[in-house]
Amino acid sequence: MSLAAALALTCGGPTTKGEKGEKDMHRPIHFEILCDNPEKASAFYRDVLGWDIANWQGQTYWLATTGPEGTPGINGGIMHKHLPQSVINTVDVASIDETLGKIERAGGRKVLGPNQIPGVGLHAYCADPEGNLFGILQPEPPAGTDRKF
Repeated sequence: MSLAAALALTCGGPTTKGEKGEKDMHRPIHFEILCDNPEKASAFYRDVLGWDIANWQGQTYWLATTGPEGTPGINGGIMHKHLPQSVINTVDVASIDETLGKIERAGGRKVLGPNQIPGVGLHAYCADPEGNLFGILQPEPPAGTDRKF
């Protein structure tokens, strides 16, 4: 399964409205487990939790399917540790630039990116004011639309 397909399974659109429509809410759509030995970690999660783990296009990135489509939960990835935090959740956003501005105004910061992931969208790693890392993803527009990044 491609990363785009894996994210598409869990990405229901860029935002959802709160109960009374007063604010946009951004849901986690993907997690990443960062480790020194992704192959060993992949085997652990496959054997212990029953996850389906598949290498993504020969990269040093493994997709983790954590359950059947249509059940609660999100899927993720396992990769080499390149940031100090071991688990990073990614949320979807309508505009990466607008969200990066909000993050900085609220005391957070951009750590890495944004980077284009072909067939997926624009992604950046950020930190909250306490230093906790998280990802933001502006999904690639559906084919045939005029929306640009």
